[in-house]
Amino acid sequence: MTASARRLRKAVLPVAGLGTRVLPGTKTTPKELLNVVDRPILSYIVEEAREAGIEHIVFVTGRSKGAIEDYFDHQIELEAQLLAKGKTDILDAMIAELATAGEMSFTRQMQPLGLGHAVWCARDIIGDEPFAVLLPDVIVDSQPGALKQLADVYARVGGNVIGVEAVPESETHKYGIVDPENRDGRHIRMKGMVEKPPRGEAPSNLSIAGRYILQPEIFGILENQPRGAGGEIQLTDGMARLMKDQTFTAVEYEGVTHDCGDKIGLLRANVALALKRPDLGEAARAALTALL
Repeated sequence: MTASARRLRKAVLPVAGLGTRVLPGTKTTPKELLNVVDRPILSYIVEEAREAGIEHIVFVTGRSKGAIEDYFDHQIELEAQLLAKGKTDILDAMIAELATAGEMSFTRQMQPLGLGHAVWCARDIIGDEPFAVLLPDVIVDSQPGALKQLADVYARVGGNVIGVEAVPESETHKYGIVDPENRDGRHIRMKGMVEKPPRGEAPSNLSIAGRYILQPEIFGILENQPRGAGGEIQLTDGMARLMKDQTFTAVEYEGVTHDCGDKIGLLRANVALALKRPDLGEAARAALTALL
């Protein structure tokens, strides 16, 4: 690890969103707990964080999100029934997902003021440490995980590291887009970024894809960050200001991204990940074939 790269231990998962793109399914169920095959979206995200060496996960929650905290706690009656019925494989899978002592913290975002504000709400728990941010409705199907790929780059170069993926030029107005200075394979030195640029004005086709490693100085910037696109406090705007003083490296990670906050994206994730499962793939393919 480079001398300038302090050890990455903590991650922020902003889970306060209302999930309006997948209503009515999210009326009473947090979107992060919607299933992809046989476990919640959030299960995949936490697994990715743990693989990257994250020791402490900070969930920034909102009203009606208590089920997220419950998911990572014991369900005594259910566990007892599974044990009594000898369903130890299911029981072991459930136990493996539980939070270890002190591994998870939960704080509230009282108003829906944007991703930048959600990250800022975690400031006192993160403290003066580098930290990761993982968008909890984006599953990246990759090996190693997307955050692990970013963490390996961070250990070498330090600074701030952003996960990106190429999108069609016609779609760049929908995303935060990075402005590259130079490129070495999948590593891009950045000189800027813009949130949802107007059509035809994007500096590249590399979209910011929901995985970040940031230095704690971002908190001081977000505290006074004016509202940007959509009338929200945008993390992208805060990062652009931080870039004036710190380095930013974009990593075009290897993997397939599934936006599970969208109805079709959620459907695609279910299909793609079911087909890859050794225990379900053949049956899933037969079921899909029968429908086509």
